[in-house]
Amino acid sequence: MSNLELPVLEAEAVPCCAPLSSAELSVGDSVTMAAMFKALGDPVRLRLFSKVASAEGGEACVCDIQDVGVSQPTVSHHLKKLREAGLLTSERRGTWVYYRVAPSVVAGMAALLDLDR
Repeated sequence: MSNLELPVLEAEAVPCCAPLSSAELSVGDSVTMAAMFKALGDPVRLRLFSKVASAEGGEACVCDIQDVGVSQPTVSHHLKKLREAGLLTSERRGTWVYYRVAPSVVAGMAALLDLDR
C-alpha cells in the first residue's frame, strides 16, 4: 500500500448561526445545533470526534480510531450518528472508510457559544 498525500481543502469557516448573545436562535438553527451537541453528548462519540479532529493530516481511517472500548459495530453506529449530525464527512477507499471533521463545523459551534461577540 503506497502513501498517497491528499489535498487539504481550504474551506472558510462559516458559522451556521449568530452567536447566542447577539440574537435568539431560529427554530431551524436550534434544531441543527441541538443535533450536533446531542451527537457530541455521548462519551464514545466525543472520543471518536476528537480522534478524527486531532488526526495527522486532518483525516483518520476507521481502522486507526476504533480503539474506544466498544465493538466495531458500535463504533460504526457512533460514526454514523456523527455523520448524520453533520459533524463528520466520510470517504470510502477500498475496504476502509476515512473520516474528516466537516468543514466549518467546529468554528460554527464555537462562534455560536462566543458570548463576547
